[in-house]
Amino acid sequence: MLVLSRKTGEGIVLDNDISISILSIDGDRIRIGIQAPKEMRIYRSELLAETADMNRTAAKTPAISFRDE
Repeated sequence: MLVLSRKTGEGIVLDNDISISILSIDGDRIRIGIQAPKEMRIYRSELLAETADMNRTAAKTPAISFRDE
């Protein structure tokens, strides 16, 4: 993992078409701005982890049949 220090107004560029800027720092909260191609999907990591947990739970749930047998 590459670890960088940035100040407000500074940023980094990834692969020449993704730009990440530090918009503000307020205590333990950092606001970032991301410029990327529209086809690039950007997710918050905590939401991905939550979705993965929900999918694992759903996969363990027994199937329900709605047909009369």
